[in-house]
Amino acid sequence: MTIAEVVESMDRDALRDALGQRAVVLVGMMGSGKSSVGRHLATRLGLPFVDADTEIETAAGMTIPEIFAQRGESEFRDGERRVISRILTTRAPLVLATGGGAFMNAETRQRIAELGISIWLKAEVDVLMRRVRKRSNRPLLQTADPEATMRRMLAEREPIYALADLTLLSRDDPHEVVVRDAMAALDHHLRSRNQ
Repeated sequence: MTIAEVVESMDRDALRDALGQRAVVLVGMMGSGKSSVGRHLATRLGLPFVDADTEIETAAGMTIPEIFAQRGESEFRDGERRVISRILTTRAPLVLATGGGAFMNAETRQRIAELGISIWLKAEVDVLMRRVRKRSNRPLLQTADPEATMRRMLAEREPIYALADLTLLSRDDPHEVVVRDAMAALDHHLRSRNQ
């Protein structure tokens, strides 16, 4: 093991000890990188990674677009709230990527505050649109003007996302840069809470 690997593992171990049984919960708009950054962050921390959307699809036995089409957004949000609560209470510590609208629910925010540390991956509209255009499975963007819809949703959601414990800028840097920033922000946050 190199000296850098020893230092990195010591930092990871200290950070995991400071986290205790809490989850690291990534919140933010679709396309902000919650799943991809979350996977890398979980690996770096040596924790399991869970994508709430995948868990919702498994629980429902259908895809998110199918849930929206057959059951509507309201029923999807209710299931999302239940699934996230279950994950936090039964599987932490872990890194959890939430869907873009999950943090809008006051009950979900409360559970995250009780059982985790929330990190808002904040991204500019052009970055989000460039990323979401790569996949057609975004039910809320199936509109005549997806970019206008994204701007409206961002304006509505940003004040709520800003309630997260930490804010990180999600940009077009390699994931490792954002993960390093997340590790540093978590370390600083946990140290300041323990003083």
